[in-house]
Parts: sequence; structure tokens; C-alpha cells
Amino acid sequence: MRPAPTILHLDMDAFFAAAEQAAKPSLRGKPVVVGGLGPRGVVATASYEARRFGVHSAMPMAQARRLCPNAAYLVPRFSLYRTVSDQVMELLGLLSPLVEPLSLDEAFVDLEAGGAADDSHSAREAGERLRRDILAATGLTGSVGLAGSKMLAKIASEQAKPDGLVLIEPGTERELLGPMPVRTLPGVGPATGEHLRRAGMTTVADLAEAGEDELVRLLGKAHGGAIFRMAMGRDDRPVVAERDAKSVSVEDTFDVDLHDRVRIRTEVERLADRCVHRLRASGHSGRTIVLKVRRFDFSTLTRSETLRGPTDDPAVVREAATRLLDAVDTTGGVRLLGVGVSGLADYTQEDLFAQAAAGDRPEGDPAAEPSRRQAPAEDRPPDREAAPGAARRWAAGQDVRHADHGAGWVQGSGLGRVTVRFEEPWSALPGRVRTFAVDDPGLEPSDPLPLVRPPEGQSSGPAGRPRPRSPADPVPEPGPSPSPPGAGEAVGRSGGDGRSRP
Repeated sequence: MRPAPTILHLDMDAFFAAAEQAAKPSLRGKPVVVGGLGPRGVVATASYEARRFGVHSAMPMAQARRLCPNAAYLVPRFSLYRTVSDQVMELLGLLSPLVEPLSLDEAFVDLEAGGAADDSHSAREAGERLRRDILAATGLTGSVGLAGSKMLAKIASEQAKPDGLVLIEPGTERELLGPMPVRTLPGVGPATGEHLRRAGMTTVADLAEAGEDELVRLLGKAHGGAIFRMAMGRDDRPVVAERDAKSVSVEDTFDVDLHDRVRIRTEVERLADRCVHRLRASGHSGRTIVLKVRRFDFSTLTRSETLRGPTDDPAVVREAATRLLDAVDTTGGVRLLGVGVSGLADYTQEDLFAQAAAGDRPEGDPAAEPSRRQAPAEDRPPDREAAPGAARRWAAGQDVRHADHGAGWVQGSGLGRVTVRFEEPWSALPGRVRTFAVDDPGLEPSDPLPLVRPPEGQSSGPAGRPRPRSPADPVPEPGPSPSPPGAGEAVGRSGGDGRSRP
């Protein structure tokens, strides 16, 4: 435990939903839900306005629609979220070389390692400066927790939400933790919490009073000991700048169970391509290919195959995944498929026999020409998935541009029509709405615009973002800045980050 609160935890406020509200002036102050829009879709993030109706992360989308029927339901735009996350992480990197990202919207920072703080006063100044810089660079708000340990810094950022800062002075840990519910502690999930409740322990103070021996008896040596140390406010985990990935995977849940074996095989090949895209983006290759199949009755099967060497060849991963599929009975239907690669390495040792087999395929075979295949579905708008000659598909929230009306986003589509609202993140008022035929030649998908208007002379495309301010730069004077709705209101916990907090 540190004698000064020099560990900082940043958690962006309702990240996905706040980014959508900042990008779409007409949605500011209104309920917004981001996630899968199909019958089996799940909420990734709900705005604070939607949470007042009981909508929360990981909730089935169908239930969210019943609770809040008037919300705007949008597909995630991960390219935008990643761009904004990169901006935030750059700002954190200016504070310290030790930054431990947990997700797109959450990270720990060791302020002492970067010389940004060495006591409570300087730590608070660094935290407030970071919040101002994030707002100026992205138009979004983040909550900051400061403490002498990672556990307490995360608890502090939770208390700071939304758009606030909470500093826990070293020496006050047990007094602060005592009345909190046991689920506050990391590692105490629903099952452990219920087990402790049955033993008469509902608060952190109850855990501390029970003692380590009792917790070890109830939860086992490793888990019980760790829970007791945290209940006493002790956490000596360091901030780790680089954490090696153990695996890369993708999966899809289908709106309707798949029965056709050819369609299932096609989906597995598509998932394999997406997995390799992520694998290459992370700079890794892998030896073990994993197939995940969830059947109609919710039973889940996993099969794996280990290659002779690590690879990032899409043809090799596709072939291995389809071989694994051949050993799985899908007669009753499939509701979820996933493909993953583990045993990661930072080099490749290609399987020459697999390469030769790929080279023997006839010209025009997609497996022989992976570079000509479509980009991963997660990184392209839905209309680009349409087969040649098929009607284009437009998803709610998707970025578009019209030859005559400029930039906008899809409000909805159906019956051969698509409705678009034309507005930009820096528009003073909600934009106008127009309806077009789905195949209107003037309407095209586009990349997201930055949330903050670039200075004159800079591109307004996704890469046109201002340079993060360094600690040596003068602090800008307060002024009007784009801000997400709900700032300053009493709101709930953020849950949008790309991982399931979910």
C-alpha cells in the first residue's frame, strides 16, 4: 500500500452511448441504447437517461425495448470508439509510462512512475487536469478515482460517477470499506456473494470481523485469503503497462438457429477470417485453433486443434476451424458460433503443407485469395455485406453521406426505404430528416466524423483529431465544449467498453 494516492483509475462515463450522443445532436438528453439489434441482441451500453427506466448492460435487447420503448436503439460503431479510446490512452501516456488499459474506456495509471504526482495535492491536480484534457480532446467525460492501491482507485472512480473525481486518503481504507456490500470487492461475484450471505456476511466489515481463517474455510485458501486482504484494505498489485494477450476470438449469436450445414460452414469460415484480422492487428500469430458451438438447447461445445507452428494465415485457420466443425453434431440447430486462436506468439512458423494445399486450389477460390475477401463484418457497415445485386442494408446509427445533403446517420430502414438525419457532431441544432430509397445512388456509407470539430486546416475525417495537450502546455481557459448529455446529473454506473461489465 502506498503512502500517497498516486494510483489513478479512469472510467469513461457510459462510453458507447455517450459517444453516440456526442456524435448526434438530436439524441443529446434522450435515452440511447447501443448493442445488438436482433431478437437475441444484448445491450452493450445504455445512456444515463435509459438507465432511469431500468435498462442496463448485458440485458437482452428485447427486455430493454419493453422497459424503454422510446429510446434510440443503435448498432455499435467500434471504429469510432477505438479512435476515441486511442485519444484517451494518449493523454494517459503523457501522465506516466505505466498505463494499464482494462478495456476501451478504462485504465489504471501509476502517477508516481511518471513524476505526475507524489502526494494528495499533486495527485488531485493531475486527475482534474486529465478530466479537462479528455473533455477538450473528445467531448466526453470520464470519472477519476485516486488511491494508494488499484482496488481502492477503482472503487473511488465508481463513487465519482458521473463526471467527477474522488480521492481516498491512505489510512482511511477500512473506515471507507466497512459499510460497503461484499460485492464491492473484486473477485466477489454473484455465487461468492450468495455463499457469504448464507454465512451471515453482507458487508466488508463482516468479512474483516470473520477473520482470514473463516474465509479460507468457506472459500478455499487462495480465494479466501485474497478476499480477506482486500476486506482489510490491502492490495499491493502493481500497475502493469503491458499485459500479454492469451487468446484472440470472435463469436456471433444468430437471430434464428442455423440448420443448414453449408450455411454453418460458411459462418465458421467468416468468423475465422475475422479472428485472423484481429490476430494480425494485435501483432500475433497462434498455434491452437478453437471452435465454439452453442446448440439449440444451449449446450456449448468447444473443440481445438494445435498446429505444428504459430500462424496468422487465414487459409490455415479456416481449414482447421472447418475440420473441427466436421466433428460436431449440429443436427438440432446452432444459435452461436465462435472461432478463436490461442498459444499466441509474435512470430509465424507457417505450415508448408497447408500453404501448398491452398496454392493448389483453383483460381478464384476465396480460400486461395484471402486478401480479396471482404473485411470483417464488425469493421464494415451492414450494407457492405450485401451480395452483388441484392438490396443494400442500412443499420440504425450507421454513418452515411449523401451527395446533395452531406453527412448524416441512419435513423431506421424498412419497406425499401431508409430514413437519414443529416447532422454533424458540432451542429448547434438537431439536423433535418430525409427519406430515400434503399438503393438511392447518392447515398453511401461513410466513416465516423470526429466528436470535436478539428481546427481550421485539419481534416474532418476520423484521423483528423487534435494533438493531446501535454502537461507542459498551458491549461486552456474554460469555455463552451461539446459534452455528453447527463453531465452533472445523478446517474448510474458506466458499462460500455467492449467487454462485458458487463
